[in-house]
This record gives sequence, structure tokens and C-alpha cells, in this order.
Amino acid sequence: MGTVFFSVYPQELIYRTFFFQRYQMLFKSQTLFILINATLFSLAHLFFKNGLVMILTFIGGLLFALTFKKTKSTLLVSIEHAIYGSWLFTVGMGEMLGFPS
Repeated sequence: MGTVFFSVYPQELIYRTFFFQRYQMLFKSQTLFILINATLFSLAHLFFKNGLVMILTFIGGLLFALTFKKTKSTLLVSIEHAIYGSWLFTVGMGEMLGFPS
């Protein structure tokens, strides 16, 4: 999980910590803000050219955004992200998300 953690921490700095600090004040609707955050997170995975990856990363983006909204903790949301990433690898879906097999 250590390697996975180091790959997800920079993502969480950009997509949660920076995004929330920089853009949250522009949105009156928290629901819309969370949906946009999850959509952008999903779109960052377009290079995998896989619809299932887009769906999974959108769902993950929702979960991670809600966790960050509640806790304001980059560390906690990174741990959550690493756990889900490790789980996907464990069930055999890691390769499609860029984890080595």
C-alpha cells in the first residue's frame, strides 16, 4: 500500500486540497461543487481509454470529495484513496488503472 499511497497523495493535493481551497467559494451549491470535482477527477483518467475506469473514478471522486469536505484532511482522503486502489488491485482490476501487474 506504500507505493499506492505515494501515487495518490499528489492527486489528492491537486483534486481535493487545492481545488477546495481555490474554487469552493465560487459555488453556492455544495452538491454542484462535489459533482464538478468528481467529474474533473474522472476526466483526468481519460488517457486510460476505458469507460469502466471513467465510471469508477467518478464514483471514487464523489467518495473522496465527500470525505475531504467532511474532514478537511489530505492525509485521511489519501489513505482512503490508497485503500480503494489497493482493493481494486486485489480483485484484479489494478492493471486497467495503471498499477503494475
